[in-house]
Amino acid sequence: MSTPNAETSPRPAPGLRLDGAVALVTGANRGLGRLFARELLDRGAARVYAAARRPESVDLPGVVPLRLDVTDTGDVRAAAEAAGDVTLLVNNAGISRWTDLVTGDLSDVRAEMETNFWGTLNVVRAFAPALAAAGGGAVLNVLSAQSWFAFPGTNGYHASKAAQWALTNAVRMELAARHTLVTGLHLGAVDTDFSAAYDGPKGDPAAAVRAGLDGVEAGAAEVLADDWSAHVKKSLAEDPVRLYDEIRAGVV
Repeated sequence: MSTPNAETSPRPAPGLRLDGAVALVTGANRGLGRLFARELLDRGAARVYAAARRPESVDLPGVVPLRLDVTDTGDVRAAAEAAGDVTLLVNNAGISRWTDLVTGDLSDVRAEMETNFWGTLNVVRAFAPALAAAGGGAVLNVLSAQSWFAFPGTNGYHASKAAQWALTNAVRMELAARHTLVTGLHLGAVDTDFSAAYDGPKGDPAAAVRAGLDGVEAGAAEVLADDWSAHVKKSLAEDPVRLYDEIRAGVV
């Protein structure tokens, strides 16, 4: 393998100041997405595009609602044209169909991959030229601690988030020459509608949002929003049996 150079180095670009930034948040009508949009306004963003499949469902004052289904190439193209001044892209939209790979409905597995992997890639590809034209800007991909571990009943989601993690690492290298920062935000379950069916411990979603945006301002390649995410990441260097023994024992 050749030595990394200025074109391929994964070293993050400098951080992005959010005061005065123009941001687009996918899945911004509820949950983490709505919190991202609100926090960006609070931090002085000049404009926040709140993207959602149904823009009429966006109820946050001060944002610009924008129609965007990340799996629809026409929607993605139209959003990139309408929001060509974006300097920060927050890829928050995601789904979980609560399915396994061997016994689950393959249409659910495909839907998770279509949204979480292909949807993120669609949006990154569409907005990369605008970010470069603005001097580089930043991309924040909302990932998951489950990028790194499987769990019965959510393994379709796990596979899609693992793919999204790989995507994040790859586009970070590819966009480095354009001076675009790419930050991955990993978090465990937080108390939003997305995790309503999960009855385990849940963190503060607002804290995860703040951690992610702090990471963008600091120029971080990766943000671990909570102790569980940090623990799981550390376990990747160890025997995986140890982590799964903890999960079976309910140490999550």
